[in-house]
Amino acid sequence: MIQSIISFVVAFGASALIGRFLIPWLRALKAGQTIKEIGPKWHMSKQGTPTMGGIMFIAGILIAVLVAGWGGFVAGDFTALIVYLFALVFGIIGFIDDFFKVKFHKNEGLTAAQKFLLQLAAAIAFVVLLRFTGHIDNHLYIPFVNITVHIPWAAYMVLAAFIIVGCVNSVNLTDGIDGLATGVTMPVALFFTAVALTWGMTGAGVLSAALFGGLCAFLLYNFHPAKVFMGDTGSLFLGGIVCGLAFALDIPLVLILVGIIYICETLSDIIQVAYFKLTHGKRIFRMAPLHHHLEMGGWSEVKLFCEFTGITALCCVLAYWGVMDRFPVL
Repeated sequence: MIQSIISFVVAFGASALIGRFLIPWLRALKAGQTIKEIGPKWHMSKQGTPTMGGIMFIAGILIAVLVAGWGGFVAGDFTALIVYLFALVFGIIGFIDDFFKVKFHKNEGLTAAQKFLLQLAAAIAFVVLLRFTGHIDNHLYIPFVNITVHIPWAAYMVLAAFIIVGCVNSVNLTDGIDGLATGVTMPVALFFTAVALTWGMTGAGVLSAALFGGLCAFLLYNFHPAKVFMGDTGSLFLGGIVCGLAFALDIPLVLILVGIIYICETLSDIIQVAYFKLTHGKRIFRMAPLHHHLEMGGWSEVKLFCEFTGITALCCVLAYWGVMDRFPVL
C-alpha cells in the first residue's frame, strides 16, 4: 500500500507543478481549442482555451511510476510500465490529432480511418504482449457469477480489440464539458487501485494510484470554468490506461459497469446518428452525446460533473463487489 500512497502523492505534486508552467506555455503557443459551431452556443466562450493539457498528468503519472514503481521493476514486475506505455501510444495518437487541429485551426485532425487503424494496431500489440508476459490467457472472466469461459485466441483477440478501441473512443467522447472525463475517470482509478491492492498486484496499484493523483491535480485546472482542456492527447491516454488496467488485472468485462457513463455517452451518439439517417433528419436527443442533451435541457456543467461522477462511483463500488472472488484476497 505504501507504494500506492507514494505514487498518488508524487503524481499529484508533479502534475500540479507541471500545470503551472504548461498552461502559460500553451497559451504562448496559441494552442487553443477550436469549438464546433454545431455545439451549444454558450460553448463558443471557451474558444481559445488551451488544449493538450493532458500532457501534465501524462508526465506526472510517468514520474510517479518511475519513483514508486522502481522496486517492482527491480523485482521483475513491469505491469505499471507496460500499461503506461500502451496508454502513451494512444496519447501520442491524440497529440498528433491535437497538433493538426491547433496548427490548422480546425476542429478535426486525423481522419476517423487513420485514428481507427492506429488504435487497432496498438490494441492488438498490447494484447499479444500481455499474453506473452502471462498477464492474460484465453479464459474470459465473468464478474458476479465468478466463472471463466474458455474462448479461442482468435475470438479473444477480436473481442479485446473491440473493447479497447470502443472504450478509448468512448472516453474521448465523454470529454465534452469542463471536468467531465476527469471526474468520471477518477472513481475508476480508485476502483482499480482498490482491486490491485486487495489482490496484492503492486504494479497495477502503483499505476492506478498515480492515475488518480494525476487526475486530482488536473481537476484543479480543468474544473468549471476550465483553464485548460486535456485534448485528445489526454482523453485517448485515459481511455488507454483504463483499458490497459482492466486487461492487466484480467477483468476486462468490468469495463461495462465502471465505464457505464462512457457507454451511455457513446450509445446516445450512435442512436442519434442512426435515427437521424433513418428518419431523414429527425432527432431523439436535443443534441448528442448525452451530456449535451442534458446541458440543452438546463443542466449546468457542474451538475453534470457531480451526477456523472457520482453514478460512476456507485457503479465502481458495485463492480468491486462483483470481482472480489476473481483472485485470492491478500
